[in-house]
Amino acid sequence: MKNTVLVLCIALSLNVLKAQDTEKDAVKKTIETFFDGFHKQDSTIMKSVLADGVVLQTTGRNKDGKTMFRSDNIEKLITSITSIPDSVSFQEKLTTWSIQVDRTMANAWVGYEFWLNGTFSHCGINSFQLVNFDGVWKVIYLIDTRGRAGCELTKS
Repeated sequence: MKNTVLVLCIALSLNVLKAQDTEKDAVKKTIETFFDGFHKQDSTIMKSVLADGVVLQTTGRNKDGKTMFRSDNIEKLITSITSIPDSVSFQEKLTTWSIQVDRTMANAWVGYEFWLNGTFSHCGINSFQLVNFDGVWKVIYLIDTRGRAGCELTKS
């Protein structure tokens, strides 16, 4: 009897872990979809993973070393990305992932490097907050850091 209960508990634990991994994969796919649209300069793709009323913020240090913090409108970001001329190449390389999920809420801490015309510009962290709206993960909040210090650049 003890062995049966133990096996049942292990099986249930494995199912919970597998379900959580599936949700983490879905969260990662949502963020990858956003960046797919970002790199294709496709507002429809980017907006497909954004909830209404997304909050967009950034923080870092200015030239004097003082902390900078600002809020922006997500439409402003989308317009700025979609209006980049074809003569300008840009890439935000996603370098590290840490995703936590609890029921209908998720957080993704995603390291990145930003490259402009093949030259390193800056690095930082994108912190995404997501909500699962009836089976569909949507970004509700995004804040990023940016700077040049402490960046370990990827090869490629």
